[in-house]
Amino acid sequence: MDSAAAAAAAKRVQIEKAHNFMRQYRDPESRELKKLSANQFMDVWAHYDKDGNGYIEGTELDGFLREFVSSANATDINPEAVTDTMLEELKSCFMEAYDDNQDGKIDIRELAQLLPMEENFLLLFRFDNPLESSVEFMKIWREYDTDNSGYIEADELKNFLRDLLKEAKKINDVSEDKLIEYTDTMLQVFDANKDGRLQLSEMAKLLPVKENFLCRQVFKEGIDGATKLTKEDIEKVFSLYDRDNSGTIENEELKGFLKDLLELVKKDDYDAQDLAAFEETIMRGVGHDKHGKISRKELTMILLTLAKMSPDEE
Repeated sequence: MDSAAAAAAAKRVQIEKAHNFMRQYRDPESRELKKLSANQFMDVWAHYDKDGNGYIEGTELDGFLREFVSSANATDINPEAVTDTMLEELKSCFMEAYDDNQDGKIDIRELAQLLPMEENFLLLFRFDNPLESSVEFMKIWREYDTDNSGYIEADELKNFLRDLLKEAKKINDVSEDKLIEYTDTMLQVFDANKDGRLQLSEMAKLLPVKENFLCRQVFKEGIDGATKLTKEDIEKVFSLYDRDNSGTIENEELKGFLKDLLELVKKDDYDAQDLAAFEETIMRGVGHDKHGKISRKELTMILLTLAKMSPDEE
């Protein structure tokens, strides 16, 4: 391709990007989406998450769906050609298929399931292998927060991603430069406060657990005071966190239990310092803050204490 042709092609791509951002990622002949690199995926995310709040929602979602559908046409039709009626029908089908947590918006992991990406980059989202619980999450947190700073810094995150690829027997397919690219992309995506590292709640989005046990309706309502927790309910909570059946909840079991409790209170924004302060408050509240473990009786006291606390006290 000579320089004039290359310049013309580049100009055409610029026009397409300005008109419909998604057209550049479709094969010009088949109109199928091409596999996106980590950087290209990040470009798509940043383009549609215009307010940077970590979700594609509202008018952002409308714009994405209009462009996603219209870009599949061989002719360069305007995204506005997708009527409001068509958009509503499309959104309903789309959200049913991809909005896993049914919150009416698309997060980064849900978009990653929709767009074709490099296989090795997609592996890092662990769609087929979520963690069983927050106990397992806290074990991983302790393993990779090697300097005990309370954050996963870039080099620690790179080590974590490298081990994920090793686990999938894909590390030999990924160069050091590509691993750095993956690390940078994951930081851009999950580092919500843009401090160049991942705090506890940010890492929890990158490495979600299959279930927060305390979000089970009976436990949540009991903690909120809406229903009365029974002895059987408390026994279930205890057995879920006492993973080694030692008769006490301790170490990462205790941290996992407290992380799940904290998520009911602080939702999307908490760090290791919040967890430590929360642990101190909870343990002091039941008059037991010395040995770092809790028995069935102490768990009962904690859950009953929380049930009596107002939201302001929490």
